[in-house]
Amino acid sequence: MHPPMTRALIQQYTINLPDTYRSKLMKQIAFWQTWMVAGLLMMLSATVTAQEAELTLDDLFATPKLTGTTPSRPVWAPNSEHFAFSWSEPGNPGRGLWVSTSDGKEVRLSSNTTSPSVRDIVWADPNTIVSLRGNNLWQTSLSQKVDQQLMRVEAGARYLSIAPGGNQAAYVNNGDLWLADFHSKQNRRLTEIGIASLSSLPKGRYSRPEREIGPGIWSGPTYKWSPDGKKIAFHLVDRREMRKVPFPNYLAEETDPNEVRRGYPGDPNEIRRVGVLDVESGNIIYLDLPDPHANQVIDFNWSPGGDLLVDIASDTAVERKLFVLAAGESQLQEIWRGVRESRMYTSFGSAWHPDGQQVIFLSDMGDRYGLYAIDVATPEDGPQLLTDPSYDVLSAPIIAGDVLFYAGNGVNPYEQHLYRLDLSGGDPEQVTNLAGQNVGYPSPDGRHLAFRHSNDIAPPELYAVSSEGGGATQITQSPLPAFTERTWTAAEYVTFPSLVDDYTLHARILKPANMQAGKKYPVLFGPVYSNTARNRWAGNYSLVQQLLVKKGYIIVQVDSRGSNGYGRAFREEFLLGFADQDIEDYASAVAYMESLAYVDPDRIGIWGSSYGGTLSVYSLLMKPGLFQVGVAAAAAVDPVFFGTDDVAIVRSPQTNPEIFERKALNYAANLEDKLLFVHGIQDHVVPFKTTAVLAEELIKQGKDFDFAFAPGATHGWSREPNYDRYLFGKIMEYFDRHLDAPVVRLKSASE
Repeated sequence: MHPPMTRALIQQYTINLPDTYRSKLMKQIAFWQTWMVAGLLMMLSATVTAQEAELTLDDLFATPKLTGTTPSRPVWAPNSEHFAFSWSEPGNPGRGLWVSTSDGKEVRLSSNTTSPSVRDIVWADPNTIVSLRGNNLWQTSLSQKVDQQLMRVEAGARYLSIAPGGNQAAYVNNGDLWLADFHSKQNRRLTEIGIASLSSLPKGRYSRPEREIGPGIWSGPTYKWSPDGKKIAFHLVDRREMRKVPFPNYLAEETDPNEVRRGYPGDPNEIRRVGVLDVESGNIIYLDLPDPHANQVIDFNWSPGGDLLVDIASDTAVERKLFVLAAGESQLQEIWRGVRESRMYTSFGSAWHPDGQQVIFLSDMGDRYGLYAIDVATPEDGPQLLTDPSYDVLSAPIIAGDVLFYAGNGVNPYEQHLYRLDLSGGDPEQVTNLAGQNVGYPSPDGRHLAFRHSNDIAPPELYAVSSEGGGATQITQSPLPAFTERTWTAAEYVTFPSLVDDYTLHARILKPANMQAGKKYPVLFGPVYSNTARNRWAGNYSLVQQLLVKKGYIIVQVDSRGSNGYGRAFREEFLLGFADQDIEDYASAVAYMESLAYVDPDRIGIWGSSYGGTLSVYSLLMKPGLFQVGVAAAAAVDPVFFGTDDVAIVRSPQTNPEIFERKALNYAANLEDKLLFVHGIQDHVVPFKTTAVLAEELIKQGKDFDFAFAPGATHGWSREPNYDRYLFGKIMEYFDRHLDAPVVRLKSASE
């Protein structure tokens, strides 16, 4: 049957011909038309296939990034009518200042396009935004639509925070607090605390000042203004009692030892203290908190009446305490203490109730994480659970107006949604409806919610919605056309039984498009880690997974022991059990995958970074043959060299010496499968030395393995320019070589 346009053309050119010729010609045209249409369809199919096949590693790491610029955390105006954020439209460099109405209906770029990238945002009043760009503060007026340079600040300023009243802002520079006065345009140094870092190379997790106002190596607050603007509570971190550890810099003119402050389990940790600064006089009072070398400061917050709440936890996570310093008092009052020996890495957070009499805090007292309220005046009555005990609360409490907001996994373990709870009574209500991960930022009056959303195939974008729920309005559209015009693979979420106990395990699976019946496909587990069976965008890892799927691999991620969403027992079995029961979870997952008709049981690999690298190498050494190929990136292979904060999972050599004998080199003789180590020499979190020692033992044992290193890469190699492209390329080529997947040539940057 001829399409209408083809039929009209045939009629136009044959209308005056005799019937016999017309009949023959129609048959010939029909014959050639059929071949032409078929050819066109084949060409179209080939074109589509070629377009999909053209995705390369270079595409993933090109500049500008395929996924564009991720919008920053939104910052609300004090009257809740607007919020501001930094972002750039697809393909544009830098970060501009963008402003949206509360409902997301009106969004505009409000900064000068020639100004430096926006690094920090505060509101001076409902009409005026002050932002940090380069070494200057800029002032943006919404009503006048004027964006102009306000004043200069000290080079390296960060952590900008507006003073109550809006005429001054504090910031941190070189470990000290500074004050910028908008009227006089003068900068005043408020403290003399900062001491420069030992490290001559300013990169790596532990290249930190000897002493500073700021967060700890892994967590902690910075500083906060009191409601009347007369005081500032700040977090002081002193690292001078930690041991000095060399991380040689081979890229210096001569090899530089490059010492940093870094402890090991059982060592004294950094000293963390809370100080209260009188802004006018400069006097500082330090709070008498217990064991500052063994307790981290989770957070501190001022009540409307000027009381200070301080939230601390031991580095082991065993003990948690809440203190209150009443306005005008000098002695802390302990209002709650929670102790549990089985507790490990955990989530904490706290805030004041709007009445200034109660504290709301996140805790794991029950089977699931929940939010609890405790009255400061009668703490002996104990905490009261506010949230639904059937699922985990996944964020610290956020209070806006008379509404409590929080993130939770009430829909399923794979998703994170925002919930609201009216503090005057009632049940929690789900606010967000987009499937995936949602991170929320409510307006001060609690009536509106800005949130960042992502899922398996969509990088984070900013949305706005009424806090009562309903349809959300998308604010940003970040990816380049080269991303949005491609087809990306959504994940499936499956469950299967554990082979060693009664748990039901959960996994996330990505499959190649148009899988052929009867064909068996290779499987890659990774990147492996806890909390990976999640419907969210994971940056470079997600891009690499998508490329691997296009190359013909099935990708699997498993929520092994230690993951949230399955109850306290499942989570805490990870304590003292690294590379143990969680490997059994992967063995159960392999058995499940091998039961599927389209899986090739002889082509299964595993890879991961950090603890994911640990899982990879220990799986090959503890269960030879479970995986045919493994890639261990930045793998922690010797617990003696874990960090001081890792006492939350392994405790210390003094208390649990047997755990510290679980070195990978003790099992080196078991290596039978293909193994590739990936490591950055400037990795302060997992010292390169530990992998080098394991490699030496494998060589002595006569084992064959491979190595890819990067001279200047840190523990965060997967996000570092040049190193990400190079090392991900090595990982892919290794799997292609040993799992015999269809090899797609990686284009060079010059092609």
